[in-house]
Amino acid sequence: MQLSPPMNVAVRTARKAGILAREWFDRRHELEVKNKGKNDLVTSADLMVEEEILHQLKKAYPRYGLLAEEKGGMLTPDRPCWIVDPIDGTLNFAHGLPHFAISIALSEGGNLVGGLVYDPIRDELFVAERGRGAYLNDRRIRVVRGQGLNGALLATGFPHRRPERLPAYLKAFGAFFDVVADQRRLGSAALDLAYVAAGRYDGFWESGLAPWDLAAGVLLVREAGGLVSDFANGEEFLTSGNVVAAPDSLHGAMREIIQQAGM
Repeated sequence: MQLSPPMNVAVRTARKAGILAREWFDRRHELEVKNKGKNDLVTSADLMVEEEILHQLKKAYPRYGLLAEEKGGMLTPDRPCWIVDPIDGTLNFAHGLPHFAISIALSEGGNLVGGLVYDPIRDELFVAERGRGAYLNDRRIRVVRGQGLNGALLATGFPHRRPERLPAYLKAFGAFFDVVADQRRLGSAALDLAYVAAGRYDGFWESGLAPWDLAAGVLLVREAGGLVSDFANGEEFLTSGNVVAAPDSLHGAMREIIQQAGM
């Protein structure tokens, strides 16, 4: 896939940051780990990886805006903006579970135009640009074309930072449990969305996510032929953090179950 200059920079940046993340994953016993909030960790690796990413992106495009998990910032609709999650799946990372990813997205005029999710353990690079398709290590990927929820494999995430949402979540989880083949909760929304784009999952749903968790993966799913919305079938997922991602054959049915649960 021939990428635009900004996304070429993003890919090189992600690969450099991935080397650093792998090194610290092997030395995680040396990391400093802090609590940012309830069930919300940050490690010194998150900070170092993010610093490397932001340094490379700012060096190449100093006028672009930045929204990053640890450094903060804001979306800049008047100019291009990078949206960065240095390690999506920090809890996995800190516990030695090799399932985490670097996520970098590019927004212009309020629209997602580029995104990548890089798994440095498996060396899997998922990348997409608006209108140009989605790819995994230069191979075109597409969402599955299932016939319905029966037999589907879904991914989700528990609302561990928002316990007040648990009753409605469990109601929705139980409703899906009755009709789908199974559900997975692996702890990285960025990889969940990338896996939907690659056809590894049939669909994904979660609430209360942050923009850096979602942005790159949303574009991957859409460019792989899937649908992405908030629970009301709107476009407010980056604001609300509520997301449903699936092929068109599943998207409506998933939303209906989630809405009936009161989410």
